[in-house]
Amino acid sequence: MRSVLRPIIFQRRLAIASLAAAAFAITGCTTITSHSGYQAIDTNPADLAVGTDTKSTVRAKLGSPSVTSTFDPNVWFYVSQVKARAAFRRPQVIKRDIVALGFDKETEVLKTLDTLSLKDGKVIAFNGRETPTRGREMTILEQLLGSVGRGSMLPRDDYGVPGTRPGDRRR
Repeated sequence: MRSVLRPIIFQRRLAIASLAAAAFAITGCTTITSHSGYQAIDTNPADLAVGTDTKSTVRAKLGSPSVTSTFDPNVWFYVSQVKARAAFRRPQVIKRDIVALGFDKETEVLKTLDTLSLKDGKVIAFNGRETPTRGREMTILEQLLGSVGRGSMLPRDDYGVPGTRPGDRRR
């Protein structure tokens, strides 16, 4: 009787172990989403009223902007982004929203409200060329052993004498 039950128990344990391994492998491939940037909690940026809201009311409703314009402090940007990553792959941007708010310089009243998404972005061609430099590149071994044989490892007699500089032979 015991000899008949042993293969059945072994098969059950093998099935449970293989199901656990499969469940572990499947959970390792699930996508992980991460939110970064501005997150609308109480007020959505689209709910702002052009012509009535001011800098102070916008800051009270939305908080501080993610970025202000470099050339014009009256342009504020609220940026939010959602990325997804599966296992060891690079993260991919799924959603990106940018709200650009333009204020009047004198009255600080909201003048423009533009909403941009990931579709509005443009891909910029990266130039991978390098600027050539004079000389040559040294290997790691040349860098480590480059100073061997150049100069003395022991301190010189005239070094450290008050009133002299290194390399000064006068006494």
